[in-house]
Amino acid sequence: MQTNDGKSIYILISKTSTMPSYFIKKWTKEPYAHTSLALDIELREMYSFARKGMHNPFNCGFISEDIESGIFGRDVNTRCVVFELPVTAEQHEKVLDELNKFKAYPEKYKYNYWGIFGVVRNKAVERKYNYFCSQFVATVLKRAGIDILDKEPGLIRPEDFRRCKALNVIYKGLLVNYREYLKKYRTHVDEIALTKQ
Repeated sequence: MQTNDGKSIYILISKTSTMPSYFIKKWTKEPYAHTSLALDIELREMYSFARKGMHNPFNCGFISEDIESGIFGRDVNTRCVVFELPVTAEQHEKVLDELNKFKAYPEKYKYNYWGIFGVVRNKAVERKYNYFCSQFVATVLKRAGIDILDKEPGLIRPEDFRRCKALNVIYKGLLVNYREYLKKYRTHVDEIALTKQ
């Protein structure tokens, strides 16, 4: 999907060393178990549905994530893929609007545990104010008019993003190395741009 607006959003799929991640990976037979939605390439403003604290995997809901703290900061062996998705200015604005709805009342949103079982059984379990991570990302995209997935949000897995042709891979590897890679990548791009002037 190419646009002339210069706008992008970013999707991160990852696999931490947590027990929930282990079981999700085992059930789905896929290499990644978690999905996050970011508004910037450095992943400094990023959201998902996951545990709200470090030690209780059952206290889950809508959260803001940081790749240098929390579970991501602790699990230095977290593997990931970062995707860029070019969008129109209108779509970008709608993504912001949708995220603001979650951010306004975060306490009313819960984790859709039954939805995980539904994915395994290939039967979507949709519950108001309840989402699992990839369902959340797919829902925001759909409501923003970004139609890149051929399943309803309640059936979306991290693997569906990995296979989506509309997404551009900008990084694959250890999450802890991502921002350092980004610095080198940007330097390389800037050097190429200078040689073309």
